[in-house]
Amino acid sequence: MLSFIPDIILPALTDLTPELLTARGVRWLLLDFDNTIVPYTTDEPTDKMLAWLQKMQASPIRLCIVSNSKRPRVVRFAEKYGLDCITHAKKPFSRGIRAAQARFGFSPREAALAGDQIYTDVLGANSAGLTSVLVSAICNHNLPLKLRHIAELPFIAIGKRRIQHEQSGKIS
Repeated sequence: MLSFIPDIILPALTDLTPELLTARGVRWLLLDFDNTIVPYTTDEPTDKMLAWLQKMQASPIRLCIVSNSKRPRVVRFAEKYGLDCITHAKKPFSRGIRAAQARFGFSPREAALAGDQIYTDVLGANSAGLTSVLVSAICNHNLPLKLRHIAELPFIAIGKRRIQHEQSGKIS
């Protein structure tokens, strides 16, 4: 389904928990790389991100980086931290997501994709039938990233209202 509205919105990737994913039936978490795990400017995760990666790896949730990047830094990072990795993903198109599904044999309903961009990560996840998780970009360090974020604000607002409505329906 063609939708720009995220299923889950969080301030940072480190706010995503195995419990939240498990409650939604998610066993596989596909991760965007740049500006989701690390900024574009470094390959070193913060201590908080490293602790989160270790916590997730100790949980039943399986992780795989699915990045549009063609740079070897993504593969080096994945190898260093013991993560599976698919590059040249071409999100929002399904190439990288389908490659992960073929390699690991999961169904869309048991997978989520977390990333910082509506037009690639959220749209790609939603189109493939995965749970879409939008996290705030680590650093919008240049004008194109700042402008992209401004263009995403209406979809973020709609997503927040929908999530709030769903949560209020569960409470009553």
